[in-house]
Amino acid sequence: MDLTSKSYAHDLAQLSQAVARMGGLAESLVGDSLHAVARRDSELAQTVIARDAKIDQCQREIEREVVRIIALRQPLARDLRQTIAALKLATDLERIGDLARNIARRALSLNQSEPLVIMRGVERMGRLVTAQLKQVLDAFASDEAAGAMEVWQQDETVDELYNSLFRELLTYMIEDPRLIGPCAHLLFVAKNLERVGDHCTNMAEALHYVITGEDLPAQRPRSSSDTGPETGPETGLDYRTNNGNGQSLPGDAPGV
Repeated sequence: MDLTSKSYAHDLAQLSQAVARMGGLAESLVGDSLHAVARRDSELAQTVIARDAKIDQCQREIEREVVRIIALRQPLARDLRQTIAALKLATDLERIGDLARNIARRALSLNQSEPLVIMRGVERMGRLVTAQLKQVLDAFASDEAAGAMEVWQQDETVDELYNSLFRELLTYMIEDPRLIGPCAHLLFVAKNLERVGDHCTNMAEALHYVITGEDLPAQRPRSSSDTGPETGPETGLDYRTNNGNGQSLPGDAPGV
């Protein structure tokens, strides 16, 4: 029984370490994708796109390990919550990897046009979201519910910053039609960052449940003007168009 217990504990520890490694990869991808946008670094953007495959591989490995643990160990109570949370976190981290890849693709498109002087809002949003991701991963590593709760409460701040940036970029597009293309790409960058923030909130909810055994309120803190992942606040503008004529912008993963 002692050997079995030690082996079981080892399995759970290995699972947590796999999630932590995947989190580090996702954090690195998001940071590098933002550097690629800010520095107009096409080579770095290409490496981000290529490295996304590693995130996908990590998710598959974690999924297989979760299935193995459930089948062989039949975890209960906190062990079961921890195992299921690992699966949820892996899913959110995989989506964050996809979003970082999308940002890198937008960087490649932005580099084909003249530099914009309206990057500060995007950079500020990027700093806020990357700080959220780091904080939720730190909460996972330290097993602290308070850190997860802080991330959950910050979601509305990210939404408000995104809505403000949306209106600012839309104003530039209206005033100067020549900026429609590059501003549309920046809108995609901002939307992908907002979605990264949503996935951080998802992870914070999962961590809070693992640590405390209690669910957070069903309604996450969100801006009242946020209308979903595909449309802008109050305008109904479809984010899949770059010039208002229904022409699709390539590069973003479906469902993002």
